[in-house]
Amino acid sequence: MRLLFDENLSPSLTQRLIDIFPESLHVRDIGMKATIDPVVWDYAKEHDLMIVSKDSDMHDLSLVRGNPPKVIWLRLGNCSTTQVEGLLRRDFNAIELFYKDPALSLIALS
Repeated sequence: MRLLFDENLSPSLTQRLIDIFPESLHVRDIGMKATIDPVVWDYAKEHDLMIVSKDSDMHDLSLVRGNPPKVIWLRLGNCSTTQVEGLLRRDFNAIELFYKDPALSLIALS
């Protein structure tokens, strides 16, 4: 399971979560800082990445386009990178089941 962290999340998450989500990327890693969501979406689709975002626009794209890619929508509001990391670690099993189910496009975590 490879993740693509959206611009609204810390780039440090790729290293902080490397033990459970190896080869994950942040949009800055691929030169997509301040890139419009449909372009990020297409990149994730082409490279078999799940998008992780706090942005409701990714939620909306998921509803309109379906998957791939799959979207992990973080419903945390204003929070620290440590809280985001903790949520993704805590819900690893749910994320893994979500990833394996071809019928699902979106998971909301809070």
